[in-house]
Amino acid sequence: MPPKAKPNNAAYQKLKQDIKEGTIGTLYVFHGEETYLRDHYLKQMKEKLLPAGMEEFNLHTLSGKDFDVKTLAQMVDCLPMMSARTMIVVSDWDIYKGDRDALAEVLSDLPDYLCLVFVYDLIAYKADARTKLAAVVKEKGSVVAFDRQSQGDLVSWIARRFRALDRDISSEDARYLIFLCGDLMTTLASEIGKIGAYARHHRVTRQDIDAVATPQLDAVVFQMTDAIAAGNFDKAAEVLGDLFHMQEKPVALLAALGRQLRQLYTARLALEEKKGVPYLMELWGMKSSYPAERLMGAARRFSLAWCRWAVIRCGQTDLAMKSGGGDGEDLLTALLMELAVKKGA
Repeated sequence: MPPKAKPNNAAYQKLKQDIKEGTIGTLYVFHGEETYLRDHYLKQMKEKLLPAGMEEFNLHTLSGKDFDVKTLAQMVDCLPMMSARTMIVVSDWDIYKGDRDALAEVLSDLPDYLCLVFVYDLIAYKADARTKLAAVVKEKGSVVAFDRQSQGDLVSWIARRFRALDRDISSEDARYLIFLCGDLMTTLASEIGKIGAYARHHRVTRQDIDAVATPQLDAVVFQMTDAIAAGNFDKAAEVLGDLFHMQEKPVALLAALGRQLRQLYTARLALEEKKGVPYLMELWGMKSSYPAERLMGAARRFSLAWCRWAVIRCGQTDLAMKSGGGDGEDLLTALLMELAVKKGA
């Protein structure tokens, strides 16, 4: 398959430089999954542009449900008070809907004292390059994508966050934390706070992480297949029971298990073809090598025939569950028993 294009982060890097050098522009569009970074740099922009105590007069906000071009134009005309700049933050308004020509006219003549930021949070950003508005945004502004960060950047950031709590963590355990809780910084920041408060020693251990961190569903399902690989059906059943107790829906659990088994199958195929971790990362669009390394390690404990059979049985169980032919929990439990028995055969 062709390699996936790397995200273009030139606008993101330029934003960081503009904030650092005090050369913040007049128009920005913020979007992307990493809301922690978006909010972090939006806060820095406000601190750079607006004198403390004067935010009420120089910061204007507008939500998508209240947006119209006339209101925006009135805000644009508001001169700064005891400040060199004003700032307008518009949240969750799709600029490519509504009166695009009128909006393009406003954006094409923004005053130098203004910084206007459109923030896409609950809605997705989809540009329409065919429009006059897109040309104006490209000429006058900057579209900044806040994408999920690479494993290396996240490991360094996690270490800094723990140091701020007077704690230390190894790179390997930081990678484990990302695998367990996901790679979104907002989630990780919360988990780091819990772990830092719980840890009794300067060095955070994996035991500290496991004791208080809330794992994402994919990581829990991996623990289940890991237990099957080790021949520990009791452990696998215990994990499934915990998920039922947490009221996770069987159809969602089956979807996560199906994805895990397909990844395991592709990892086994990669081993058969003597392909490594980079191949698996590219195939599944993984930013971090850690889950790919864990998958490759797990795949060594399963045969190719078992992996292929497991994927088929998972698909059959999915069909049975969605057709309403049986209780979801019973079907999932029976599938887990089949997986364990077949692995031990």
